[in-house]
Amino acid sequence: MTEPILGLIGGTGLGEALGAEKGDHLTPDTPFGPVSSPIVRTHWHGTTLYILQRHGPGHLIHPTAVPSRANVFALKSLGVTHIVASGATGSLREHIAPGDVVIADQVIDRTYKRANTFFEHAAVHVEFADPFCPVMRSWLIDAATRLRAEHPALTFHERGTYVCMEGPAFSTKAESHMNRALGGDLIGMTAMPEAKLAREAEIAYALIALPTDYDCWRPHQPSSSGEPHDLLGEIIGNLKRATRAGIDLLRTALADVSLLKQRPSPAHSALKLAIWSDKNKIDRAEVKRLAPLWGKYF
Repeated sequence: MTEPILGLIGGTGLGEALGAEKGDHLTPDTPFGPVSSPIVRTHWHGTTLYILQRHGPGHLIHPTAVPSRANVFALKSLGVTHIVASGATGSLREHIAPGDVVIADQVIDRTYKRANTFFEHAAVHVEFADPFCPVMRSWLIDAATRLRAEHPALTFHERGTYVCMEGPAFSTKAESHMNRALGGDLIGMTAMPEAKLAREAEIAYALIALPTDYDCWRPHQPSSSGEPHDLLGEIIGNLKRATRAGIDLLRTALADVSLLKQRPSPAHSALKLAIWSDKNKIDRAEVKRLAPLWGKYF
């Protein structure tokens, strides 16, 4: 059994909320520039964790500008085998209420400005039919089941299709209805290309989505005061509620990682049949530059 090494990608204060904020602060060099934030290396329940703030200290990096290639490459170079990502979303379905937690199972990529592959000088085609690791999803669903038994008021959804839009502006009403018609359950700005890059790096990846509102497809009920800022306050309140539940889910899951030890993820061999280029003709400097990703296949 291989000991899993987990990367946690989320917002400011994730480590503190877990009670695992103390540790070494690392800023690895990558071929793709600097990472979003110093990566905190710590331990929790005997598991090694690397915690990264996706939007940087102070949330200064907007979604399109998140250096996802640098972030994922750095985590791979540190030995991370599994990534749990979290992020705020809008809900596109009535039954997924703001403040709930969703363990996503599918994604629709509607981004168009972001570098979405490490392999710019070779033909590398990873399988991506199931974008979120089924082993990690089972692990999180088991933890949610245990947590729900103790706290029946918490609501977890075991699947959901995440539509990743470019942003940074939110959807128009027409776009929101279109995303519902496409089969989307959640709308967000950060899952892609992060999930796809994790697959290229042979890192198992799972997403905990935190719905904060109903996007704009569902008319918002006016507040009693009628003040515009009340909507922002409501969204922040929903995010805090969902984040607390998400942190509880992470704590419960991290307390028992035996499933991750016992069952290898399909992602861990994602490049085995994915490199279509003649390996003998790929530039040796490029092979060396990306060695942490594909070096074992050369």
